Amino acid sequence: MFFILLGVSMVIFGFASEDPFMREAINEAMKGLSEGGIPIGSVLVKDGRIIGAGHNKRIQDSNPVMHAETDCLFNAGRIGSYKGTTLYSTLMPCYFCAGAVVQFGIKKVIVGESKTFPGAREFMEAHGVQVIDLDLEECKEMMKNFIEANHTLWMEDIGTLD
Repeated sequence: MFFILLGVSMVIFGFASEDPFMREAINEAMKGLSEGGIPIGSVLVKDGRIIGAGHNKRIQDSNPVMHAETDCLFNAGRIGSYKGTTLYSTLMPCYFCAGAVVQFGIKKVIVGESKTFPGAREFMEAHGVQVIDLDLEECKEMMKNFIEANHTLWMEDIGTLD
């Protein structure tokens, strides 16, 4: 069972993918895919509500730094303090995005999966960030399908294109 505390009520979910925040991150990933981009989505949560959402727009915007997490933070805008926020991402954040997590003091990151891309988990944990990997089949399948159809774009995204 997966539990989420929302205000004073507790919502019980049978599966982690039913978490409304991860569901919204997955929706963001699907939005990016529908735009011709890489299907990675992210949301920022504070006080039980989403304050920012985004998806990878590297292809759509021809912008190498518009990862899902940075788009999400951009869309959240200036919030003053990130104390008490949780960042959700469908894929383990890379070092670039993990650097933003550490820089802004986000202390909890929940990811859909890290099999496709192990990212910077150890870096975040070494800086006091709690990282939870839900290991969701839905997220793994979404990335697998994308990579099979767009191998070159994926290799460019993770910085390994020769």
